[in-house]
Amino acid sequence: MTMLLPTISKQLNGIIWRLEIDSFSDTIFLEVRSSDRQVSFTSIGLQAGVTKLDQYIMPERWLAGIEAVYNDILLIHNYQSENSPAHKGLTAVGSNEQVMWSNYSYGFDHLSVNGPVVFNMQLQPKKLFVAGIATGAYLHKFEESIDTEIETPLAYPQLAEATVLNLPLAVDPHLDITHYLEHNKFRIVSLHTATAGRLKQHIYVLDDEAVVYEDLLNEDIQKMQPESFILYKNWLIYIKNKSELKVLPL
Repeated sequence: MTMLLPTISKQLNGIIWRLEIDSFSDTIFLEVRSSDRQVSFTSIGLQAGVTKLDQYIMPERWLAGIEAVYNDILLIHNYQSENSPAHKGLTAVGSNEQVMWSNYSYGFDHLSVNGPVVFNMQLQPKKLFVAGIATGAYLHKFEESIDTEIETPLAYPQLAEATVLNLPLAVDPHLDITHYLEHNKFRIVSLHTATAGRLKQHIYVLDDEAVVYEDLLNEDIQKMQPESFILYKNWLIYIKNKSELKVLPL
């Protein structure tokens, strides 16, 4: 029996706050927030496991976040104020950490197959248009028929009862609840165990009836955590201890 090994194990310097995947370049982007009120951005290519952006920090060290990713370019938004969730402006950053353009009048609407769909926040009524990802320049008026939304091939686990799945595991799932997904010949399972009132969260990959990969996601937690992994194409992606990215090819 061959045990699986992760191709990416990336420890970050804070809590992974948001994760986005660019399906054009098969690159994963992370927004990381640290206890000293600093936000940084990291990107890693899934094919080769190479880090591109490595804990990149904007001049605005806290009031910024991932807006979208497109063709290996990261779009970052600011916030209107510390007490407001409303976004303001866009900055595009390339994989070489170069700021390609910034426009603080832009508001982001959604991502299309032809690029980001934006609007000028200073003009009313709102008029949507597609902006060039590399320049921020006006390309054309938004047309719903051609500027369709990007569909990223993601699969998410479903809730299932462990007793129904008949899992060959050496642990007893807490409340008999698991998150479960099948892909190729593999079964992926995430579950909680309880000892003396404290919870642990685990992930397992099974090939037929044998465990070929396992990891401890969180320990000494007080309540059950939500779904703990996603599947993008043939990559199993999950976050360990809120601060470590792991990727396992299946």
